[in-house]
Amino acid sequence: MTTNRFEHPLNEKTRIYLRIESLLRQLQQSSAFSDNSQYLLFFKSLFDLLEIFEQIQLKSELAKDLEKQRLMYRAWLNVEGVDQETLNTILDSLDDVHKDLMNADRFGQALKEDKFLSAIRQRFGLPGGSCCFDLPSLHYWLHLPLEKRNHDAQKWLVSLKPLMNALQLWLKLTRETGRFKPQIARAGFLQSDAEEANILRLTIPMEYGVYPMISGHKNRFAIKFISFESGQAYPKDVEFELAVCS
Repeated sequence: MTTNRFEHPLNEKTRIYLRIESLLRQLQQSSAFSDNSQYLLFFKSLFDLLEIFEQIQLKSELAKDLEKQRLMYRAWLNVEGVDQETLNTILDSLDDVHKDLMNADRFGQALKEDKFLSAIRQRFGLPGGSCCFDLPSLHYWLHLPLEKRNHDAQKWLVSLKPLMNALQLWLKLTRETGRFKPQIARAGFLQSDAEEANILRLTIPMEYGVYPMISGHKNRFAIKFISFESGQAYPKDVEFELAVCS
């Protein structure tokens, strides 16, 4: 049976974390510049990240969230029945990424100071603004050897490494707190309580031809399934799996 996986954040901070994760994934996938269109996705993702960095104090928020996880896992030290080897591995990883995060410069600072990126950023966001007459410096860079362009891309990505590692670990541990359980949305609707939840994860069989519309917050949520073909509420029961991640 073919299934589709959906995730939905239950607070604004987690919403931002998931957006950043998506942008970092796009950066890494497009950084090889294996075809001429990938640079558009690469720079669009990079500049979207800079917009986020300028709006919120991401470093301090992520550091606090990692510290909360670290305290939670430390509470399981020497508890009978808990795999202490695995627990210590997790704690070591949290210590390492937290230390690197605190020692890192403000997110995006190195990118903002890069003369080439600064020169193309403003006009790149214009509709069609990446044309050679708008951005001759970009046009020149695109004709440099692939080795040079890849080197530049990796240099820019390295400055984001502390963010990547910290965010990936926080999201990994958060997702692992939830276990997928069978659910039935009667007449395409499900409402339930949660306890300090951050993310909902849904696995839905494609045969229903539906996607979820989710609303709620950390303590309560509602899921309404919509028919892809009609755009209307799905009138039948939907069997799916749901994980509530704290």
